Amino acid sequence: MLLFCLSVEMGSTNSTLSKIPNVEELMQETGFTPAHIVRLYDRFEALDKEKTGHLRPQDFGAINRLAMNPIGDRIIGAFFSPGQETVDFHSFVRILAHFRPADKNRPKDPSMPEPVNNRTSKLKFAFQLYDQDKDGKISRAELLQVLRSMLEMQVTEEQLESIADRTIQEADLDKDDAISFEEFRKSLEKVNIDHKMSIRFLR
Repeated sequence: MLLFCLSVEMGSTNSTLSKIPNVEELMQETGFTPAHIVRLYDRFEALDKEKTGHLRPQDFGAINRLAMNPIGDRIIGAFFSPGQETVDFHSFVRILAHFRPADKNRPKDPSMPEPVNNRTSKLKFAFQLYDQDKDGKISRAELLQVLRSMLEMQVTEEQLESIADRTIQEADLDKDDAISFEEFRKSLEKVNIDHKMSIRFLR
């Protein structure tokens, strides 16, 4: 009976995978297992109410963990390139791969591109959540916007401004009153980015 159940489950997984173009390349690029891909495909299909094969920003509203996140709108916006109004399954999976813990046991192959969920890619993804005007720097105003979203009900505006000023002062090595990506990366050298960037999306 156990073997029968296993074979049925495997058959279902293979059937779903066969619907996804270039699925092997997608798994190689993102590090997701076949089981993960199938679960993400099921989630994508559930969010795609109109069965168009694409998601719009408003479709992400059904994800409770994003809807309740103070910067959920920014995370949702990161799924879409400038001027892009929809996202397909492959792009959906690539973005979610940023939230997958890095595979420390994955063998390094110089001929293969770096996985999407490497530390630098994760930091670049986090950086763009702050850098809303895409000028390559986090300004004091941009930092304040994020702090207000996350802490507004807990601290005063004066305290928020003090936190923003102190953060920029500590990270801004070239003293241009903004934080570049390299400064952002250096300021987070000792931070466990895998722990900080996680969405329990596969459950």
